[in-house]
Amino acid sequence: MRAVGLNEFGGPEVLQVLDLPEPHAGPGEVRMRVRAAAVNPSDTLLRSGVHANALAGVPGPYVPGMDAAGVVDEIGPGTRTDLSIGDPVMAMVLPVTPTAEGTLENSGGGYVEHLVLPADWVVRAPAGVGHESAATLPMNSLTALLALDQLALAPGSTLAVVGAAGTLGSYLVQMASHARLTVIADAAPADEALVRESGASHVVARGPEVADRILAHFPGGVDAVVDVALVGPRLLDAVRDGGTLVRIRQSGEPGGYEVDSSRGIRILTPFVPDYAGRADKLDEIRRLAESGVLIPRVAKSLPAADAPDAHRRFEAGGVRGRLVLTF
Repeated sequence: MRAVGLNEFGGPEVLQVLDLPEPHAGPGEVRMRVRAAAVNPSDTLLRSGVHANALAGVPGPYVPGMDAAGVVDEIGPGTRTDLSIGDPVMAMVLPVTPTAEGTLENSGGGYVEHLVLPADWVVRAPAGVGHESAATLPMNSLTALLALDQLALAPGSTLAVVGAAGTLGSYLVQMASHARLTVIADAAPADEALVRESGASHVVARGPEVADRILAHFPGGVDAVVDVALVGPRLLDAVRDGGTLVRIRQSGEPGGYEVDSSRGIRILTPFVPDYAGRADKLDEIRRLAESGVLIPRVAKSLPAADAPDAHRRFEAGGVRGRLVLTF
C-alpha cells in the first residue's frame, strides 16, 4: 500500500512515498480507500519532531494526517454499521495515541491509500461534497464544535474569534453564527470579506492590539474569546469579568495565561481527541455541511507524492483553506 510518511524527523524533505503492508478490517472495523487527506498544523508538528522525545524507542515510519475522506471498501466481520461498501465517508484520525502506560504509540495517520478504523470513527461524507472538500472537515470542525460545546453560550452571547480567516477560525465563525451568537472576528484587509461571509457581525483588524479593537466594540468585554491565532494572555483584556478564554492549541503558545482570580475568567483548552470516535458529533458536522452552514475550503489539491511541497506551502503561511493530498 502507498503511504506518505517519514523515518526521521526534520523539514518537509523527510516526507517520502512509502510502501507499507496493506491493512484489513477486523471485527468492529471498516476500511476506507482514502482519496484525500488534508494537511494540518498537527501534521507539520509530527514531521518536525515535536513528539520526538515521547516517541523515542517507538519504531517508525510515522505517517501524518488527522483528516481523511474516501469510500468504504471493506467491512470487518461482525461489524455493526449502517455503512455499505462504496459509501463516500470521512474520518478524523489520530496518528499518535497515548497508551495505558502513559507513553505514545505510533498508530498511523491519514496519508495512506487504505485506512482501517473502528466503525464509530467513520461517517458518511456530506452529500454533494467531493472527497477533497470532505477531507477538510473532520478535525477542524470537531475542534470548533468541541469549543462551542464547552462554552455552552446562550443565543445572543458575544464571542470573539481571533484567527478567523484560517480554516479552524472560519469554521468557528460559521458555527457560532449558526448558533445565533454575536461574533466579532479579526482579519487582514484581504480577508475581511471572507470573514464577513462566514457570519461575523463585526470585523476588526488583526494584530497585537486586537484586544483593544474588540473592546472598542464591546467596552465591557465579550462573553468569550477563542484564541486560534496564539495571541496569548493579552486577549484576557477583551474578556468580560466571569467570561471565558479558549486557547485552541498548546504547542508553541506564547506563555501562560495568568488570570486575576477576582475577575473570575475561565480558561478552556479543547482537546479534539476527546471527540475521536464520537460518530454523533462527526455526523453533526456532516449535517451542518449538507445544510450549507459549513463551507469547506480547499486551497489546492496536490498528488500525495507532492506532500513535501504541500508542507512547505503550509509552513510559508498565508494559505486560506486547506491543502489536500490526493491518493
